[in-house]
Amino acid sequence: MLIVDDEPGVRKVLRHILSGAGYQVDEAADAFQGLDALDRLVPDALLLDIKMPGMDGIALMDNLRQRGLEIPVVVLTGHGDEFTARECLEAGAAAYLTKPPDRAELLLAVRGAVAQGRLAHRREGPAEPPPLLGDSLSMRRLREEIARVAPSRATVLIHGESGTGKELVARRLHHLSDRALAPFVRVNCAAIPEELIESELFGHEKGSFTGAHRRQTGKFVQADGGTIFLDEVGDMSLKTQAKVLRVLQDGEVEPVGAGTPFTVNVRVLAATNKDLAQEVAEGKFREDLYYRLAVVLIRTPPLREHAEDIPLLVEHFTAEFCDAYNRRLKTWSDEAIHQLLAYSWPGNVRELKNVVERAVIMEIDDTIHGIDLLPPPQSAPGIPFLDAPTLQEFQHRAERAYIVHQLERNRWNVAATARAIGTPRSNLYKKIQAYNITREKP
Repeated sequence: MLIVDDEPGVRKVLRHILSGAGYQVDEAADAFQGLDALDRLVPDALLLDIKMPGMDGIALMDNLRQRGLEIPVVVLTGHGDEFTARECLEAGAAAYLTKPPDRAELLLAVRGAVAQGRLAHRREGPAEPPPLLGDSLSMRRLREEIARVAPSRATVLIHGESGTGKELVARRLHHLSDRALAPFVRVNCAAIPEELIESELFGHEKGSFTGAHRRQTGKFVQADGGTIFLDEVGDMSLKTQAKVLRVLQDGEVEPVGAGTPFTVNVRVLAATNKDLAQEVAEGKFREDLYYRLAVVLIRTPPLREHAEDIPLLVEHFTAEFCDAYNRRLKTWSDEAIHQLLAYSWPGNVRELKNVVERAVIMEIDDTIHGIDLLPPPQSAPGIPFLDAPTLQEFQHRAERAYIVHQLERNRWNVAATARAIGTPRSNLYKKIQAYNITREKP
């Protein structure tokens, strides 16, 4: 709940009633502070005074409507009359109460407003994230994994190269979960300076450090009831990792400068293009946090592993950009498609999408005959996986090549190969499945 009222005594009474009923409460002393608060967090309902200095309650409701914020409003006023009540209800208020409100009447109005807001969101439904396109075996497996994991409460670590759709996987996990109507909050751990990430994640109290001119609600609190997505989690400092571990273990968040923690209900999804197991071995990532995050591991395959999906992706992106730029729908010649299929795509699907956008913009004809592509990185002779963009990808390529080589040496006899390389047969079967290794027919 957000209370916007210029009378401190009224705010204190309302906070006491609402907190006692189990609501989390934030306060603002005028409409301008209320708008600042709404920039940080959208509440389930707004308790709003009408007569306030600077901007009154009616003007604030108009401002919310202009911003497209559909927040249920319960109006509280000490100057009640029929005209004011009609004006408030026409402005979109869910309920109209006079001060001092009866406790039971207030809670009934608040519950009704919250239910009204949630019903409206349920009718609208959560926004559908972009699809995970592809008919290849690896993409079908990825969608199946997401469908199995999404309804659970398990933390998920999504790992893969840049541009392979890790955030898209996280959004689909949220969309298919029972938290779909609650917030999805993304945090790019690599983009926030180390000295600010703790405040960004957990919030801070006013005056807790130099420059903290006002209280800030952290991302974990913003995601309460929903999902938080920690992108590039491998770039988080060890100090911050310890605090994130506490949230995962106890569900407790302690803002910077606050003396006591409070509880949140958040599902944590994380993503990285680093080999976190290697980071743990080198002392750069906490082992206990790694195992907490990696309850379920989902790998996003690089585009070169499912190149057969390129024509489908190109068709989808072409239609998307032709519509966005108001162009006639363009087609691709066979030569252009072969050119795309022959490329190594170090930037993965993101790079392919950029190439398609450039072609739609620059090609005058209705058919795209050819495009300029960056030359693929050169490999060392005889060792094609040395051009891997990350250590993790190098390890994947090297292990796959080794397994294929040993299978060929043992005439594709899995049991004999497992004995030869000293691994259980069940483990070798899992590796063969994970790397999509198949024997080419003569």
